Amino acid sequence: MEIPLLAFALVFALASANGANDVSKAIATLVGSGVTDYRSAIAWGTVWTVIGAALAAFVASAMIKTFSHGLVQTGTIIEPAVTLGVLTGTMAWVLFASRTGLPVSTTHALTGAIVGTGFVAFAGEGLIWSAIGKKIALPLLLSPFLAFAVSLLIHPAIRALARKWEGACLCVMPASRALVAIDPRRGTKTLFQAAHFGSPVMAVPSQCDRAGLQGLVVGLDTIHWISSGLGAFARGTNDAPKIVAMLLLGSATPAWPSTSSQLAAFGGVALAMGLGSYFGGLRVTEVLAENVTRMDHAEGLSANLTTSLLVLVSGTLGLPVSTTHVSSSAIIGIGLLKGLNSVCWTTVRDMVLAWVVTLPASALFACIAYLILSKVL
Repeated sequence: MEIPLLAFALVFALASANGANDVSKAIATLVGSGVTDYRSAIAWGTVWTVIGAALAAFVASAMIKTFSHGLVQTGTIIEPAVTLGVLTGTMAWVLFASRTGLPVSTTHALTGAIVGTGFVAFAGEGLIWSAIGKKIALPLLLSPFLAFAVSLLIHPAIRALARKWEGACLCVMPASRALVAIDPRRGTKTLFQAAHFGSPVMAVPSQCDRAGLQGLVVGLDTIHWISSGLGAFARGTNDAPKIVAMLLLGSATPAWPSTSSQLAAFGGVALAMGLGSYFGGLRVTEVLAENVTRMDHAEGLSANLTTSLLVLVSGTLGLPVSTTHVSSSAIIGIGLLKGLNSVCWTTVRDMVLAWVVTLPASALFACIAYLILSKVL
């Protein structure tokens, strides 16, 4: 097998492992709050993960530059075995964590693999330590605390809105060009109706299960679905460019040979992330949905909004944060609002231990892979 082909295979394998571990971060709240079942939630997260990963090809140039050339000194010769070692070590750890149900950070794993292999391959002299500290370590260190704080700040407001809206919904009625609000007592109020289109609102056939109206009902469930999809979308745009960047690690320039090759790389990674998400995402989703804290609508919505907001903003700025750390910290923070006993601290302990172990574990796996590959290739 040629080395470029092997690199592509490892990139797609890593993307699949990432999907299996990370799809849970956006959709666990759907299951944990009782909105839907595991399979429907995972399918929903898979769709939006693929969309986000594919669109990252057009918005994630800063992230690609950081992980492909921003951590290594200019002029450093990076052998193919280094790139393959980084990919193998990262994939091995993320896959192991997914099989055991531990939510870990692919960003952490990639960073550990790059640093570990860099030490063995060129004694660490080719690494840009200031960039690793400012662009990688600092955002990763601060993001859990920031997610924790943001979730605590926004949840009271979301809780108040949810209580006010509990039992109420909006009914979108295309046939009558109308938007109708339905209160908890099934009373209706026309918020908008386009002139000269359709029939009067109350003349619509009595088929609506809420108030005798026919249309699309939008309630708290719908908003929770949307926030979950946004979180999965953000995760896709955040993780795909880091994985794709490994194809440029060691190349002479950070640019793609052609636009078609860039689109093909992102398309392949998006597809692999989707396959991994759908077929392997159950184990970690169960941990976050059931074993951290029980959630209702408002709590799940707060966690999703915190995750999507922080991940999208950091991705736009080219700052690699961990979706795992952000989402898990938001869920823990919301759980603490209900009291210390509302959080399963045994699960939290295992999660934090996995976060801490990720850097040295991925570095060790990558070093072993590099030493083997350097003798074989």
